Amino acid sequence: MPIEDLQIPTADGQADAFAAFPADGERHPAVLMYPDGFGIRPVLRDMALELAGHGYYVLVPNMFYRHGPTPLFDLPAHIGAEDRPGLMAQMMPLIQAHTPERTLRDADAYLAFLADRPEVAAGPMAVTGYCFGGLLATRTAAAHPDRVAALAAFHAPVAADGPEAFERITAAIHFGHAASDLSPEALRDLNRELDAAKLDYTSEVYHETIHGFTMADTDAFDPEGLRRHWERLLPLLERALPSS
Repeated sequence: MPIEDLQIPTADGQADAFAAFPADGERHPAVLMYPDGFGIRPVLRDMALELAGHGYYVLVPNMFYRHGPTPLFDLPAHIGAEDRPGLMAQMMPLIQAHTPERTLRDADAYLAFLADRPEVAAGPMAVTGYCFGGLLATRTAAAHPDRVAALAAFHAPVAADGPEAFERITAAIHFGHAASDLSPEALRDLNRELDAAKLDYTSEVYHETIHGFTMADTDAFDPEGLRRHWERLLPLLERALPSS
């Protein structure tokens, strides 16, 4: 299963990225995978390879490329509680600078790149994301309802743009929330907004998880949460995208 390092031209420069895809010479449906705030690193490559093994072309961009190429932070092999304050102090200014306008310009570039790849099948695609990347995935689906047929986000602030953002989405959706991120009342409010937008969705709290539960290189990692993530993500893609 090859991994290819890439440079994607955008309106604001060159975004470094990588793609994982089957080495069978065939064309496969595309999945745009936004990483969490810690960015591209070995665990993201592992997750992209796992997804590619199910028959997808998986593109993972450095969403903070305006501030430099990957790696932007000196990340330890395992991100523990003692590492988070210093890393968050570096990360938060980048998140705050990444406006919705930047997100949409980048999404245009990523989707145009995917449309031109010989390894990518014609037709709809999917977006998925983790933490802040889940918000970017949601914004991408709202901006490109004609292109995005499936949206998944995990431990992500998906409601940050308000209910009007959901009204523009046509994709089938799965939102997997950390138990530490969303109260039962907040989950009910979010799901009411999804109902009001008449979306095809599942939105659930993964019990006994904390923010970042999918990331195996952090102390937030929950193996059962990651397993459930794959159990929700893969059927969503199989249902929404052309056969891979």
